Amino acid sequence: MSGFDHDVVIVGSGFGASVAALRLAAKGYGVHLYEAGRRFADADFAKTSWDVRRYLWAPALGCFGVQRIHKLPHVMVLAGAGVGGGSLNYANTLYEPGAAFFADRQWPDGADWRGELAPHYATAKRMLGVVEHSPHEGPVERIMADAANDLGVGDTFRRAPVGVWFGRPGETVPDPFFGGDGPERTGCTLCGNCMVGCRVGAKNTLVKNYLALAERLGAVIEPLRTVTEVRALPTGGFAVTSVRTGARVRRDRRTVTAEQVVVGAGTWGSQQLLHRMKHSGALPGLSDALGRLTRTNSEALDGAVAVSVPDGLGLAQGVAITTSFHIDERTHVENVRYGPGSNLMGALATGLVPGDRRLGGRLAALAGGALRHPVTALRLGSLRRWSERGIIALVMQTADNSLTLSLRRRFGRLSLTSAQGEGEPNPSHLPGAHRAAEAIAARLEQAGGVRAEARGSWPEVFGIPMTAHFLGGVVVSASPEQGVVDAYHRVWGHPGLHVVDGSAVPANPGVNPSLTITAMAERAMSHWPHRGEADTRPSQAELLSRA
Repeated sequence: MSGFDHDVVIVGSGFGASVAALRLAAKGYGVHLYEAGRRFADADFAKTSWDVRRYLWAPALGCFGVQRIHKLPHVMVLAGAGVGGGSLNYANTLYEPGAAFFADRQWPDGADWRGELAPHYATAKRMLGVVEHSPHEGPVERIMADAANDLGVGDTFRRAPVGVWFGRPGETVPDPFFGGDGPERTGCTLCGNCMVGCRVGAKNTLVKNYLALAERLGAVIEPLRTVTEVRALPTGGFAVTSVRTGARVRRDRRTVTAEQVVVGAGTWGSQQLLHRMKHSGALPGLSDALGRLTRTNSEALDGAVAVSVPDGLGLAQGVAITTSFHIDERTHVENVRYGPGSNLMGALATGLVPGDRRLGGRLAALAGGALRHPVTALRLGSLRRWSERGIIALVMQTADNSLTLSLRRRFGRLSLTSAQGEGEPNPSHLPGAHRAAEAIAARLEQAGGVRAEARGSWPEVFGIPMTAHFLGGVVVSASPEQGVVDAYHRVWGHPGLHVVDGSAVPANPGVNPSLTITAMAERAMSHWPHRGEADTRPSQAELLSRA
């Protein structure tokens, strides 16, 4: 390194950024990582979702938790925050997508991407400690199997692959994954609060694997620093400016230089940063394709809720996601749970309404149901023991739909906005999700002996679906006309700048994307030269000449 403060600066610490931190540190680079969120020890996580300061992310209100919630005109986004990014509050669920994902036209030509990524999926599974089956078999799992049979798709039912150290419940042991080089681990107690933050130490978050190992190799992680600018320097390299997260005064603005920069702040964070840098001229070479092919995983969150806690069922016991089935070849359904006491997210739930009606019709249907059965409506809508009364249905599709994100000025500030993009319109509701929720509700009612109903969400009532898997907008591509980064995740026009997170994923995987983001990052990092060695990757000019 000559004349730079760091070899590599990494923005973010999620599934892509953490891979970059470990692999580049192992290749001899000096790595400095900025994370907007705080660092959590296991005991620092909220005990339940009602501890909003430790659970929700709203720095202006003094909340530095793990759960981000963002709203666009066409989708409500649930994302993660903190050192470890989305791994802190994701559902530990690590599926590999099917053939439809790899057949999408957006993948750069010239490679069998499924075959190309296969060894990196294997590495990602090993690093994230994937096991194919949870040892827990309870009523939720049986209800899901029965609902799949009722829908005529029982042959697609399966147990979810998860990243959890089960061991002996509550027993702490030396690192069981990396020959003692990682942190000690404690066996899962099946408390159900994976998505609030694992206080047990069983969840295989990125701080238990990639980031822990990266720090052992000298990578520096600086939490509670928000990167506000990445500026290309005239002589090469980049200036990276950061401020203290959430600060209105004494922002402690600092600028460092780096020969290379990896942006891995998650789809929302990376798009917001890059859009602003394109607007300001800090990164003048950024492609006009920025924001295109933003994906929501064609997702919906519906479910089933009982009016009271079914005796002895224990719906909240287990890891967050344990089973799934396919309604059709492109629609995937998983059960999701929060642990006892974590009822805050139930405030987003409401009655299931016909998605093919206009807003007035949806509101009328909702009001009509409440007027016909007011007591039942009150009991179903209560947050009391919500997590113990129901089953969330997370529904995802491989459908080719997208949004296009751009900047707009609102109240004097630039912020992201959305418009319908290429392919099918991004759906405001999924009929398959409604069918699944109704089938699950029917089986829950039978199993629990109490009334249960299918439920939707308030955002869906207003035509805004929710997604926990916001992807794309900075997608890999064969040229800058088609996307923002090349096949090696280098930004077109700024090859020293790299984007390695969910925003580079080019299509809807139809399953939880964390394993795919990790595998794509592993592949990208495998092509980096060791520090001081020649770079054997083709230049961007060579790539364009082959296209």
